[in-house]
Amino acid sequence: MTTEETVHYAPERTPRLQLAEHAPEVYKAMVRLDAAARKGLDPKLLELVKIRASQINHCAFCVDMHSKDALAAGESVERIIQLSAWEESEHFYTGKELAALGLTEAVTVLTDGFVPDEVYERAAKHFEEAELAQLISAIAVINAWNRIGVTCRMAPGHYEPGRHG
Repeated sequence: MTTEETVHYAPERTPRLQLAEHAPEVYKAMVRLDAAARKGLDPKLLELVKIRASQINHCAFCVDMHSKDALAAGESVERIIQLSAWEESEHFYTGKELAALGLTEAVTVLTDGFVPDEVYERAAKHFEEAELAQLISAIAVINAWNRIGVTCRMAPGHYEPGRHG
């Protein structure tokens, strides 16, 4: 015999500000910057980088969005789940992905100091200079989006995969 139980979740937090509405030119420029930064990068790798930076920055909206986009791009649930502990789960990722994740963490957590030479050099071994420039740009852009998402308190859970901007 099963007993039906009603689950009461915490209420969704109210967004603070609709940036796209109040600063439309900035929002449009961010969307264009995001599109430019993603050029030439593998879509799955890009989403892994965006998810990891968003986890570090505690941007629930971006974690939701990029997890859904990664799944839509064919990424596995298992690899997405392991991202928060990627250093302990290296066998889930390629050397190139590990280099990208290491660079993502170093660029995202600048309060710990500069991007270490060994982290940069590891990435440089896996990426041609033009692709590395795109990766650095993509990491910078997702960090900017995270700051917007967290500050404006954008609510996760409503994003539909493939819908950008």
